[in-house]
Amino acid sequence: MDRFASLERWIASLYPNTSPEITPASADASFRRYFRLNFDNGLPSRIVMDAPPDKEDCRPFIAVAALLEAATINVPRVLRHDLQQGFLLLTDLGSRTYLAALREEPRSADTLYGDAIAALLRMQQRTACTALPPYDRTRLLREMELLPDWYIARHRGFELSERQRAGLSGCFEALLANNLAQAQVFVHRDYHSRNLMVCGHSPGQGGNPGVLDFQDAVCGPLTYDLASLLKDAYIEWEEERVLDWCIRYWEAARKAGLPIAPGFGDFYRDFEWMGLQRHLKILGIFARLHHRDGKDQYLADLPLTMRYARKTCERYAALLPLLRILDAVEKADLQTGYTF
Repeated sequence: MDRFASLERWIASLYPNTSPEITPASADASFRRYFRLNFDNGLPSRIVMDAPPDKEDCRPFIAVAALLEAATINVPRVLRHDLQQGFLLLTDLGSRTYLAALREEPRSADTLYGDAIAALLRMQQRTACTALPPYDRTRLLREMELLPDWYIARHRGFELSERQRAGLSGCFEALLANNLAQAQVFVHRDYHSRNLMVCGHSPGQGGNPGVLDFQDAVCGPLTYDLASLLKDAYIEWEEERVLDWCIRYWEAARKAGLPIAPGFGDFYRDFEWMGLQRHLKILGIFARLHHRDGKDQYLADLPLTMRYARKTCERYAALLPLLRILDAVEKADLQTGYTF
């Protein structure tokens, strides 16, 4: 049965006395699709999520939305749902993403990132994560293994030698040891510019930012979401600015009583190594989206993701084997230096 026809019938059952205009709102890297309902009778616009139940489970979205709303995070409220069909009716947080706003008005970055960091601190401070899946060794390692499987072998057509595989495994173990030693908090997992909406502070709005795509939240390392935000695969900032934002987060987290590293140097290393775990995963995911799912648009974001990964490897001698592997895979003959 055509899902869109089923969706139209469900919407008609919710609004029997009007016929809202249904337009695509967005799509993401999963099987979920989103549609915006616009009404001509004064009703506020709404968002409908279409999540095929054989591919997606709506229940984590509903549960995490409730957790975040209780923590005063501006998230879409679930107004109605049909779990059997995989449909959710949500409040509409608008159509202006952080990414669009930052590209159009780069001068707004300090204000927007200040709001995003404040919201992140509230999430970590006020949202219990004990009921969420653990971001454990198995999950973190499985994500990094997407790099050799999908990016190195499938996308670049490069076969690692036994020595290279051993070096890669050793770097994975070093990253895991760091990641798992960090304090465990609520982790959104995709806290970046495409999932944050510019909502302002006008009456009737829940404050900036609006937060989307939180259904995969876990209980995991404290620096993960900050790395997602400040080492975003879709937009790049100069390192001095990222360092300043990190210092502001670290100072606020200490004041809030979060279990953060007491020294900024240790915290920043945690932040960088967590970011590297994420970027290795993203290289594999973007390659998989292209080769398996036909979503070629993510290829444009591979160079920035690789640049992040290389810069971190260049700073730490323990990550030299990984840097050499990336050099070989990219067929680059680069001069490298180390500051740590």
